[in-house]
Amino acid sequence: MNNPATSPSTPDAAPDNWVSAMPAAAQPYLRLARADRPIGTWLLFIPCLWGLAIAAANGHAGFHLLWFAALMGTGALVMRGAGCAYNDIVDRDFDGKVERTALRPIPSGQISVRQAWAFLGALCLTGLLVLLQFNRFTIFVGIASLGLVAAYPFMKRITYWPQAWLGLTFNWGALLGYAAATGTLSAPAFALYAAGLFWTLGYDTIYAHQDKDDDALIGVKSTALKFGSTTKYWLSGFYVLTIAGFALAGLLIKASPVYYIALLPAAAHFGWQVRTLNDSDPHNCLKRFKSNRDAGLLLLLAPICDLLVRFM
Repeated sequence: MNNPATSPSTPDAAPDNWVSAMPAAAQPYLRLARADRPIGTWLLFIPCLWGLAIAAANGHAGFHLLWFAALMGTGALVMRGAGCAYNDIVDRDFDGKVERTALRPIPSGQISVRQAWAFLGALCLTGLLVLLQFNRFTIFVGIASLGLVAAYPFMKRITYWPQAWLGLTFNWGALLGYAAATGTLSAPAFALYAAGLFWTLGYDTIYAHQDKDDDALIGVKSTALKFGSTTKYWLSGFYVLTIAGFALAGLLIKASPVYYIALLPAAAHFGWQVRTLNDSDPHNCLKRFKSNRDAGLLLLLAPICDLLVRFM
C-alpha cells in the first residue's frame, strides 16, 4: 500500500484542508468518508433543517428542535461518510479508471477493501446510535432509507438517471426532520421532499459534467451524458420545480406572504448557477456544485422567516 502521509488527496478537495494535518494513519479513512470535502455533509444535512423548520412553522416549534438539529448534523456527517465508503467499495474498479477518482483511498491502495468494510460498519453503528435518540416513528423512517442507500451505487450502471435516485436518497432528511418534530408525516414534508429531489437533479447533473468524458469511455451513465448541450434547459426546469415545491409546502402550512418573498434569494441564486455554468470546464462545474450549500440555506430562509412572523 501507499504511504498515506504521502498520498495526495483527490483533485476536488482543497489542497490545504484540515485532513492533511491529521495523523498519517487516519488520513485515508477521513478521505474515504470525504471529510476533506464537507459539501456532501451539508447537502445531506440541509434537508433535515428544512423538515424541522417547516414543522416549526406549522405549529410544532420548541427548543427541542435545536437538539434534533444537532443530532441530525451528527448523523449527516456520519452517514454521509458511511455512504461514501460503501459507494467506493462498490465502485472501486470504476474509480481507478476515472482521473478525478483514481486517487481515492481504495483504488489508490491506501485502504484495503476489508479495512473499508470495517470502517463502514463502525460508521453505521454510530449512525444507529444517533437515530435511536428519536421517537419510534422517526427511527422507522430513518431505517426505511437504507434500501435507497444500498441501491444507489448501482444506478449509474442501469440508468441515465442516477441523479434522480441520489435525490430520493439525499433528501430523505426532509422527511426525517419533519417526522422528528411532529411524530408523523404529512403533505408539507412530501412537498419539501419533492423540491429536494429536483434540487439534487440540478446540482448533481452539474457535478456529473466533471466526469462525462471518462464516464462515456467506461460505460457509466448520468444525466450529464443524457442532457448534453441541453443541460441548461433541464437545470432551469429542475430549479423552477424546486422553488415550486417550496411554494407548495408554504401553501400547505398556510404561510404568510413573507415566506414566498424569502424564496426570491434562492431563485436568484439558481438563476446565477444556470446563467454562468460552463459545463465544459470542470472547475466551473465544481464551483457551482459547491455553491448549492448556499442555495440550500437560502431555501431554509422561507420557513424560518415565516416562523419569525408567526411569533411577532
